[in-house]
Amino acid sequence: MVPFVDLKAQYRSIKPEIDAAVMKTLEDCAFVLGPEVAALENRFADYCETGFAVGVNSGTNALYLGLLAAGIGEGDEVITVPHTFIASASAIHYTGAKVVFCDIDPVTFTMDPEALEAAITPRTKAVVPVHLYGQMADMDPIMAIAKKHGLIVMEDAAQSHGAEYRGRRAGSIGDLAGFSFYPGKNLGAAGEAGMTVTAREDWTRKLRMLRDWGAEEKYHHEIIGYNMRMEGLQGAVLNVKMDHIERWTEARRAAAARYRNLFAGSGVQIPLEAEDRRHVYHVYAIRTPDRARWIDELKAAGVATGIHYPFALHRLKAFDFLGYREGQFPHAEKAAAEVLSLPMFPEITPDQQEIVANAVMRLQADTEIDA
Repeated sequence: MVPFVDLKAQYRSIKPEIDAAVMKTLEDCAFVLGPEVAALENRFADYCETGFAVGVNSGTNALYLGLLAAGIGEGDEVITVPHTFIASASAIHYTGAKVVFCDIDPVTFTMDPEALEAAITPRTKAVVPVHLYGQMADMDPIMAIAKKHGLIVMEDAAQSHGAEYRGRRAGSIGDLAGFSFYPGKNLGAAGEAGMTVTAREDWTRKLRMLRDWGAEEKYHHEIIGYNMRMEGLQGAVLNVKMDHIERWTEARRAAAARYRNLFAGSGVQIPLEAEDRRHVYHVYAIRTPDRARWIDELKAAGVATGIHYPFALHRLKAFDFLGYREGQFPHAEKAAAEVLSLPMFPEITPDQQEIVANAVMRLQADTEIDA
């Protein structure tokens, strides 16, 4: 079986480094925040080309606390897309603000700037573009629209560590950004972890208080905060992995190029890497209108797959209260019905990719015959 991801292969490749970092943290008893998290914050801020970074306990809370630090709350509206993981919208809802959706570009799967502008109302306070599958949203027009309307831009960069848009890193273009270090991400922890980045020192101070019970000094609580601190063990693991992220990113990009060559002329709908962007291929999502059959037959052929994401968020029962209806965001709904993610991880081999591609191309040929 060609696995969808292979976390064990990555661990084995750097096992001595990971084990040593974990043991040092255990010996130092630096279990919550501590020197490893502080070092990671500095390194990740430099990597993202932002001034500051604040480590938290999940990507969801990186978004949530970022929005709170920026002043989002009751009575505000925040616009995002419905083709994403539920955390993108849930983080907005947690603040008390109203979630507003706009449609995606059907080619890149990211926020359509024209749809964004059409969704703005006098109550709109912020916009959360999602850099999906490892490719950044079309940020220049999004930022221009935000500036025109006085909106805060929070990049959802959970899937885009090291991605670039016109030479600028994910997280460095908006007012702030949230990253996830969930284990399967391009930079993955050994559990849950996340990071909020920003260039604003005042928001950074508030973020640090929000994650740690609203205090900068123990028992001196200035605001109502939360217990959302990053664990020291996660900081230690991620610091080791920071040494390898660019190598792993280039391995993903090389794997994507191999897929592109293997699928050339086959009719398979492969991802588009926009000319002005550096795609980091967190997910390699193709499209097919016959997804259910393809999943079953690929499994029978020894190929594991995933779906990112099977439901547009406005069609989930959890968001019924927003009052959206089917057909309101046709590009997001069509993507949700057709996307199929193929195996993609830095350690995937050319032989494994040939197995995947040959199985997919057989299905594509059968589909064309049936049509």
